[in-house]
Parts: sequence; C-alpha cells; structure tokens
Amino acid sequence: MNTSLPAVIVGTDGSPAADRAVEWAADEAARRRLPLRIVHAIDMPGYLLMADAAGVHEYIVGAGEALVAEAEKLARKRHPDLTVTTLLERGPVPQVLREQADGSAMLVLGHRGLGGFTSLLLGSTGLRVAGFTPGPVVIVRGETADRGEVLAGVDLFTDSEETLAFAFHEACLRRARLRVVYAFRPAEPLIAADDRIDLSEIEADRRARLEEILARWRERHPSVRVIPEVVRDHPVSALVDASRRADLLVVGALGHGILKGAFLGSVSHGVVHHAHCPVAVVGPRA
Repeated sequence: MNTSLPAVIVGTDGSPAADRAVEWAADEAARRRLPLRIVHAIDMPGYLLMADAAGVHEYIVGAGEALVAEAEKLARKRHPDLTVTTLLERGPVPQVLREQADGSAMLVLGHRGLGGFTSLLLGSTGLRVAGFTPGPVVIVRGETADRGEVLAGVDLFTDSEETLAFAFHEACLRRARLRVVYAFRPAEPLIAADDRIDLSEIEADRRARLEEILARWRERHPSVRVIPEVVRDHPVSALVDASRRADLLVVGALGHGILKGAFLGSVSHGVVHHAHCPVAVVGPRA
C-alpha cells in the first residue's frame, strides 16, 4: 500500500466513541486501499507549557502516545495488512483536525469525544470543522451494520456535485444501492390561502429536476442501483427516517435556499444528533 496516497484521517481521544470511529475509519481505508492516519490533538494551556514544574507536559504527551498506540492496535487487529501511522499534534482540536484533513481522503470523528465534539458542532467552532473542512467529514454515530444502502440528501437548487460524487463512490465501493432524497416541507399557511397551489405539480417538477440531475451520474456509474425519492417532509425528519436502513448518510456542507437555511442550523444538528447511521458532511474541495 502506497503511503503517498491520500490517507483516511481519524481523530481519537481514547473514548468509546473514538474507538468506534477508528474501527470505521480502518474499514474505510481498507475498502479504499488507502493508508490510515490516527491523530490525537494535545490542546494544552500556555501556562502549563511554561511552568511545567510537576512534569505535566511530559505526562500529557506520554498519555497521548499511549492513546494513539492503543488506537493503532485496534486498527491493525481489524486489518492486519493496513498501513497505519499515528500523529500527536499540539494545538486546538478543530485547527489540528482541519489541517490534517487538508488533502486527505476524508476525516473521521466519533459522535462524542474529542473534547466534546458534539457540543462544539452546535457552535461556530464545530461548524467550521464539519461545514468548512475541505472534503468529507464523517461523524460515526448510530449503527454501523451492513444494510447494503448509501443514502444521500440533496438540494436541487445548488451545486450537489461534491455530495453526489462522494455518495456514488461510496455506493460503488460498498456494492450498495444508492437512495437519493430531496425533501421539502410545503408552507401550509401559504397553500391554505392560495388554492391555486398544486402540491402534486410541485412534487412532479421536483422529481423531474432530481431525475435530470441524476441522469449524468447514472451514466458514469451504470453498476449502481439508484432510488430517487422526493418527500414532502422536513429534511431532518425525512433523512433521519431513511437513515434507519442505510450504512452511510451523505449530505452537503454548503447549500442554498431551503436546504441551506436549515442545513447550517437545525438540519445539520438534527441529522448529526439523530441519524441511525454514520453521517458524511461533504465540504467543497479547494
């Protein structure tokens, strides 16, 4: 296995959630025939580095080295032939993760852990990790069973190229079907006030638009069975419900219109917190 290839990066803090992320990342690296890099960030206050009277720095570094060594054992036990490297990096967790993700195949994180990544996700720091890190950030949550399905949530009114490219690639690698969902929640008061609005026509228009977008992807990946769905529901509810039968849920980090306004707020938070499978948030590459 060529170590010059882009690696699958996984962040760990030794928590059970991080161990699940290491296992998932090792499986993904083996599936892609790529090396795995296990990263632990040491975010030490400056005064500890300066004082260090009680050897705090050495203790924390030693603990970090033991932590990544255990994670490496976990990955090698799962895939003995996998190329695995470890990295102990000093700095704020989000910054370290973003730097390591640059040029990587993907960044993998546990749903909880890494200094409270889930709580960070609810604020601007976490959104900079999941929403603005180039390429896919996979948050391992829910079940990791093999159901034979990749799920993608798309926005029909912005560029979904990155999202669909990743989703189709994952479906190919897993030899899985791909379910592509566009969900919209009709504005009920507006519809009630205007009997000229025909939801069936709107849904038919959205379905035709979705088929048009998927046509070129079907040509590129003829072996992938694609199941397009247009759902009259809030995107969170639709995607969380569909994630019950998926191995991986793929969503875009950036959007526009309905999906953007919700996704960077309630939709992103809702999917990450409530999906029944790992979630890949795909940010645009530079």
